Amino acid sequence: MTEVRPAAVLVLAAGQGKRMKSATPKVLHAMCGRTLLGHVLAAIEPLQADRTLIVLGHERPQVENFLADAAPTAEVVVQEEQQGTGHAARLALEFAQDLTGTVLVMHGDTPLFTTETLTAVLARHAEARADATMLTAVMPDPSNYGRVTRDADGHVTGIVEDRDATDAQKQIAEICTGVYAFDAATVRDVLERIASDNAQQEEYLTDAIGLLVREGKVVASVVAADWRETLGVNDRAQLADARRHMRDRIVAHWMREGATITDPQTTWMGVRVRLEPDVTIHQNTQLHGATLIRSGATVGPDCTLRDTEVGNGATVTKSMCEGVVIGADATVGPFSYLRPGTRLGDRGKVGAFVETKKADIGDGSKVPHLTYVGDATIGADANIGAGTVFVNYDGVDKHHTTIGDAAFVGSGSMLVGPREIGPGAYVAAGSAITEDVPAGAIGIGRSRQRNVLGWVFRRRAGTKSADAARRAGAGGTMEGSSPPGTDEK
Repeated sequence: MTEVRPAAVLVLAAGQGKRMKSATPKVLHAMCGRTLLGHVLAAIEPLQADRTLIVLGHERPQVENFLADAAPTAEVVVQEEQQGTGHAARLALEFAQDLTGTVLVMHGDTPLFTTETLTAVLARHAEARADATMLTAVMPDPSNYGRVTRDADGHVTGIVEDRDATDAQKQIAEICTGVYAFDAATVRDVLERIASDNAQQEEYLTDAIGLLVREGKVVASVVAADWRETLGVNDRAQLADARRHMRDRIVAHWMREGATITDPQTTWMGVRVRLEPDVTIHQNTQLHGATLIRSGATVGPDCTLRDTEVGNGATVTKSMCEGVVIGADATVGPFSYLRPGTRLGDRGKVGAFVETKKADIGDGSKVPHLTYVGDATIGADANIGAGTVFVNYDGVDKHHTTIGDAAFVGSGSMLVGPREIGPGAYVAAGSAITEDVPAGAIGIGRSRQRNVLGWVFRRRAGTKSADAARRAGAGGTMEGSSPPGTDEK
């Protein structure tokens, strides 16, 4: 296949997208880790066009802000009034008056196109020495798409928009995808002569094909290998459909790369996710952002990970992680919430109903269950008992707590930051720790227990509790119910 570097790629992205019913411009709606326009930019980037022209109109400042980061070298062409795709292309070519060579034209709301398909259009254009080459697709339901008409020999004769098509033409299954390769000089000339006498009173870019055919120009075509790649997005239902197709493409890619995905239909991931061989992903798992799962790791079921790295052999079950690094052979979950800034060391454990935030948990350390760890550093081989709270916020500032290597914090403890629990130190269960605990010491921060005998009979008389106590043989009289010095005040 001949590969041709285009002189320019022209992306039409000025439409209002009324059917999206959104304050967000249609081309900035997101799917699988990129905006619709972002997917288009990713597909055209490897073509290495000399220039990228993007026609904008509706909500232009928002799209320009996006382009400033996503495609800083792209040139913006403004279409103040949306008078059709032909009008938009004409404005772009007037903007780039010195442009010569091949121009690839496509729409900004077609996120499923691949570089390979666009390259095939350019290659066919070069091989045929065509004035125009169009990408078509045979659709199972061509409704709302422009139909491709051909003569008895199979040559393209034109494109008829759905609103202008006759009943017979609406039976045609081959549609125009909106992707064209044009000779710049030829299309510049023909766009000056496109009329707007149609159902929408607009200048259709599709009319350029018919004009070129009638003038004896060479018009070639390529039929897309997979019609699903050509789907555009005009409303939320079509966005969801495109998202499913992109999901299927991403999941299939990683399975071919050696990942086991037990239920592809309930596994969602974005385009920046990376899976190493021998990863296992179970059902109902979502992987977003720059998430990386290393070899031998298992994620799922029922997990959501964003911008998270899972180390070799680690396991994450029924949990949510964002901005987290999980070490090799570590375990997370079930029902854990690891917030940004969390790092779990090799062989570490974060168990059931644990929340962490800005927590550096050392190798081999365990936070098994029912605990909040915020703004903390935990050394290696430490154990944090159930129900422990790192009290990091005083209502104004956040405070850091440090737990030394091999320290042991008993269940139900409150560690009031800023605190330091030394290496090998212990904290007695149920303690409220307000002072540092030196290495090798035990910190006990609780008052001595006292039992007020007979309290239930005095203050809860007639209740089920009182009846149960009486059946157990507890005294129910006032006299002698409390030892000396323990009378209730």
